[in-house]
Amino acid sequence: MASTDSAGNFSSIPILDYSLRTSQKPEFISQLRHALINVGFLYLSNSSVSPVVINDLISYIPKLFALPQAAKDAIRMANSPHFLGYSRLGAELTKGQVDQREQFDIATPHVCRWKEGDPDYYRIWGPSQWPEESLIPGFRATFTQYLAEVETLSYDFSSLIAEAFGLPADGLAHFYDTLELMQHRAKIVQYPVVGPADASQGVGPHYDAGFLTFLLQASPHTGLQVQNLSGDWIDAPPIPGTFVVNIGKALEFVTRGLARATSHRVLSPTGATPRYSVPFFQNISLTIKLVDEVLEFPEEILQLREKRGLVGETDSVNFSEFDREPSGQVNLIGRVKSHPDVGKGITLNCSDNISQWFTSARQCLLELHVCIIRLSG
Repeated sequence: MASTDSAGNFSSIPILDYSLRTSQKPEFISQLRHALINVGFLYLSNSSVSPVVINDLISYIPKLFALPQAAKDAIRMANSPHFLGYSRLGAELTKGQVDQREQFDIATPHVCRWKEGDPDYYRIWGPSQWPEESLIPGFRATFTQYLAEVETLSYDFSSLIAEAFGLPADGLAHFYDTLELMQHRAKIVQYPVVGPADASQGVGPHYDAGFLTFLLQASPHTGLQVQNLSGDWIDAPPIPGTFVVNIGKALEFVTRGLARATSHRVLSPTGATPRYSVPFFQNISLTIKLVDEVLEFPEEILQLREKRGLVGETDSVNFSEFDREPSGQVNLIGRVKSHPDVGKGITLNCSDNISQWFTSARQCLLELHVCIIRLSG
């Protein structure tokens, strides 16, 4: 269990053994409840995802980034209305600042359901772009298998979260659509080594949007940090054979702050080799409006939130629109902020959406302006 100075002011990340969910379920649920309420992050060992599939994927990652630049650019994200594909180093922003990472955004299989007159956020789910099979044989099949196994794990883990909060095992199931209407997104990320004079923001402070993130730290480099109640940054170094699991803003919102979405960031690696990671983001229904959803929790569970204390201001501010927008719109706003080059190609269909988009774009420009002023000063 994580070290803490108070109920929620953690100084390390707890490690949970997934195999105990059956043999020692009450103890597992207790540990899970602590991690959800007081930390928002945990390591998960002995998961249901095949170690063989994980190792095969890890072996492909350096080869993926070593592909010819022309082959990577052929599937660049700017080609995709679904924000899927390749992003060059420095193509993504967090809080208006450039992230020092190169990445491929690839998602679970999905047929885009958008048609004329539908909400614009229906566009953000659709088919992935893949590198040519001849250039990296077997990668697509391996990663597709990996995504399917992590997807299954994410749904099973969601049911355990429901139980940890005193709900039935299916207490969170209605936040997901039917399987054919769902899509979950992943990234394969390379953080290059930067020089002493370069910016060290691998990815800036942020929250994740959906319910759960399952992160495979695919190299031995440190860099992931998590922010506690005091605002201190706590290291989350790689532990072989584990996923790092963290809570998204959507789950925090629907649990009225019981589940804690925790601010986190990645520092660029030092040394001679790049850092690799593979985050899997479990989504919820595009159309669900969380403000309309009310979950009732046992009083003894709610008291644990009060014991933790309030989560103060952090360095992360993203995905704050769940109190007024459907989940899909919140995600669209986030994607446009992170990838304005892709977002500028989106056609918005109603004045309300246009207003919301320009509000988000204006905020992004203001943040960028502040950054420029600081750098010039």
